[in-house]
Amino acid sequence: MNLRLTLTIVVSKIIIKACRIARRGGTTLPGRIARFLCPDILNQIAKNFKTIMVTGTNGKTTTTRIIGKILDENGIGYITNKSGANLVGGIITTFIDAVDIHGKCKVSTALIEIDEAAFKVMSNYLSPDILVVTNFFRDQLDRYGELYTTLKGVKEGIVRSDKTHLILNADDSLCASLGRSTDRKTIYFGFALDAYKGVEESINSDAMFCLYCKQKYEYSNHVYGHLGGFRCTSCGYSRPETDVTCTAVEELTSSSSVITYSAGQESYRAKINLPGLYNIYNALAAIACGTLLGFPPDNTVKALGSFECGFGRMEAIDTQGKTIKLILVKNPTGFNQVLNYLLTEDKTMQLAFIINDRYADGTDISWLWDVDFEKLQGIQDKLENIYTSGLRGEDMAVRLKYAGIYSDRISIVKEYKKLVEQGLSRTPIGHSFYILPTYTAMLDIRKLLKDMFSLKDFWK
Repeated sequence: MNLRLTLTIVVSKIIIKACRIARRGGTTLPGRIARFLCPDILNQIAKNFKTIMVTGTNGKTTTTRIIGKILDENGIGYITNKSGANLVGGIITTFIDAVDIHGKCKVSTALIEIDEAAFKVMSNYLSPDILVVTNFFRDQLDRYGELYTTLKGVKEGIVRSDKTHLILNADDSLCASLGRSTDRKTIYFGFALDAYKGVEESINSDAMFCLYCKQKYEYSNHVYGHLGGFRCTSCGYSRPETDVTCTAVEELTSSSSVITYSAGQESYRAKINLPGLYNIYNALAAIACGTLLGFPPDNTVKALGSFECGFGRMEAIDTQGKTIKLILVKNPTGFNQVLNYLLTEDKTMQLAFIINDRYADGTDISWLWDVDFEKLQGIQDKLENIYTSGLRGEDMAVRLKYAGIYSDRISIVKEYKKLVEQGLSRTPIGHSFYILPTYTAMLDIRKLLKDMFSLKDFWK
């Protein structure tokens, strides 16, 4: 190992340590500095790892953590960017933090969540052994540009990753297209025709028309958003056959779901320790990864049933006999699925929306008008108080008013500590206070909750 690389690792580790002493996380800055000091550092320290990468618009963090739980159940040690720092700098930091000053590590597996817009750049330095792609939805146009631009970038990254095996969402016409004209080994996951009867037909679908001939898709079944059994009657492009298939959604509750799924010729029943249809997709992606790695199905089923949420993603904080549930929201499709989850709540609740418009959130918040808040009218008797906060708290309050939500139940509370204390004080014993923040708001409120309730740091 050359002296330059060793010095870069040492300097970066010192910066990581200093940032964490200062309670700043140290998840991204050290990697940026390391890349400046030694531009090919990732090539050098990551080459001895078997790398599993997870990308896509929604579900990256949760899918990554479920795969991590499956690795745990199979006794596989690994490194991962648990903090969710998923740009190039954060990923470099993850590797530097894991190796010693000589670039060596006790484990040989890396499980990496990567931003879908960053994958193209990352492919210049690191070719994953397995790439899991969850889905593609419209997300922060001011950051990512038009949806098909993101898809094109991921395709270009796959072309450069010549050894990569793909795990793709068959129900997403955009995601499935990645495997259509490639010689990479590809495993598809999705819902069977009769597994779930979706009742929503999104008028804001992100992929209504065929990628190849622009004809409108027809659907044999519909799950949510543009996910389902798509088919183009003009050119014949259609949902591919699946290798891992949800054959039945047996139960959907506010805390978990129970599914039957097939992998190869066998069927299995699994409890997923997460609520919501979107988390069934995340679980299927993780199951497909475990299948590709040849792990025993019993270990995968055990992992699904014992999995715990990561910070800010369905994170539950129990205090005084009450529960705070922190759920990240960042685009219309994901937000709608969270609202659907709230519809399953059988108790009264306090509900807070914290909306920021910083760069990492997307500075254009017009997307809030594409979210179907009107569906909350059906549970107004359960929404005892609704709070809006964040840099665009006023805009959120206006959106709720136009959605037909009772104005006398909506309060704008800008100060986070006051928001948490007020929401908790009005939450009955045994009930929940739901907090739905955008990304930077989630980091801010999570830091406050950590201090108030002695939680783990987000990078742990």
